[in-house]
Amino acid sequence: MILRLGPSMFCASVLALTCACEILPASEARPAVLTNPTAQTRAELSRVVSEALHGAPVRLAEDALAHDSVLIIGRVQARDAAGLPLNGRELDKPQHFRLVEHAARCFLIQESTGKRWRLRSATCAPAPGSASG
Repeated sequence: MILRLGPSMFCASVLALTCACEILPASEARPAVLTNPTAQTRAELSRVVSEALHGAPVRLAEDALAHDSVLIIGRVQARDAAGLPLNGRELDKPQHFRLVEHAARCFLIQESTGKRWRLRSATCAPAPGSASG
C-alpha cells in the first residue's frame, strides 16, 4: 500500500515540523519580565510578535516586557492629512501577549491563540508582584 500526501497534507506536515512553538505546562509557568534585554533580544521579540501577527510589521518600545509581563499590540490606524481615521472606528481588538518563565527559560504566549514561543536570546526573572512558587 502506497500512501500519497496531497499538497495540503504536505504543507500541514511541514508546518508542524517547523513550528517555533514549544510545549509548556501552564501550571508551572510564572509571569516574568526581561532582564537586561539586548539588541538581539529585542530583535527576537519583534520577530516573534510579527510572526504571531502573520508577518505584520511591529515596532516595540525599547523597554517592552522589561517592567511588566504583559505586552499589548494595537494596529496603527491609517489617517488622512487632517489626522482623522480613514476607516472611522478601528474594530480590530489589540493582541495580548504574556511573558512567562519556566525552568530558567523565557516564553512568550499569545493570549488569543495560546501559542508559545521560547525566546532563546532572552533572560527573564519573575515579574514584580508575582508569586515565586
